[in-house]
Amino acid sequence: MKKRILLCTAFLVVFLGTVVAQVPDYLGAVKAELQKKWPANRTINLVFHGHSVPSGYFRTPEVHTLEAYPQLVLRHLKELYPYAVINVITTSIGGENSTQGAARFKKEVLTHRPDVLFIDYALNDRKIGPEQSGRNIEKMVRMALRRKIKVILLTPSADETESLVAADAPLAQLAERLRGLAKKYDIGLADSYARFKQIKEEKGDIHPYMAQSNHPNQLGHELIAGEILKYFR
Repeated sequence: MKKRILLCTAFLVVFLGTVVAQVPDYLGAVKAELQKKWPANRTINLVFHGHSVPSGYFRTPEVHTLEAYPQLVLRHLKELYPYAVINVITTSIGGENSTQGAARFKKEVLTHRPDVLFIDYALNDRKIGPEQSGRNIEKMVRMALRRKIKVILLTPSADETESLVAADAPLAQLAERLRGLAKKYDIGLADSYARFKQIKEEKGDIHPYMAQSNHPNQLGHELIAGEILKYFR
């Protein structure tokens, strides 16, 4: 019995170590490039592909590009890596779902030769459902991985018209599908949905993080950026 407990404990240590190690290790090669100084460095391309949230829509039709999470990530990365040349490219389109995003993926996204690709479509994929969404995201992931691109999937940001605590809520199902894809392909996952859910459970209200019912404000975008930045520290 004692031997079995020790084996189970060892398994848990290894398992948890693997989960924890994914965040700091997944972008190890990219972080090494970011630390290089001129003339040994090169431009690092971060491409953000998705819908209105990474596009910077706050209260529609206002677009707050500099307060949206792609630019917030850039701002924080420049503090972490002062010698780095970082190019943030947003290929996102407001109102788009992953079916549309996948259709233009090769010509409008891969052409930018991303070092790291971020995909954020789940908020708009409720109309097409988790199965079709999963197929679309998987298609883009496979295309990117064939080109040796590091991919980080984003679970959806919050929508105040939908429950954040119900396991069968549409966004919850899409988030779970994305977690499964990240695990299947051993790629990154920035779990924005889990963070919004945590705030809802702890504070009872996510309204201070929202510009309108389905778009975060700068505070909400900082929350999303924080999940992404875990991979760069």
